[in-house]
Amino acid sequence: MPFDHERLDVYRLAVEYAARVFTLAGSLNGLHRAARDQILRASQSIALNIAEGNGKRSMLDRQRFFEIARGSALECAATQDILFACGALSAEEYRDGQELLERIVCMLSRMTEK
Repeated sequence: MPFDHERLDVYRLAVEYAARVFTLAGSLNGLHRAARDQILRASQSIALNIAEGNGKRSMLDRQRFFEIARGSALECAATQDILFACGALSAEEYRDGQELLERIVCMLSRMTEK
């Protein structure tokens, strides 16, 4: 039987995004190493905070973790902006990542408003 967080669409999207970042990270070296490390940490933080927050009994605690996950998604979006501006991401990689992040941020925003 799956854990409760595994049933959340936003969690599945966050895992999908993190997997994309891991694939992308293989091509980010040299000058892009710091951004690579940052986006790897932030992308994992989205899914990890969704899972931890979903396990909290207090609604305030849940919302706090979902807010942290939302902040990590926005951090990933900004890191992608920088990588794209520096030529480290193709237009397609940038667009695909931004679309996923927009969905994740939208879902998390709704989850923190409840």
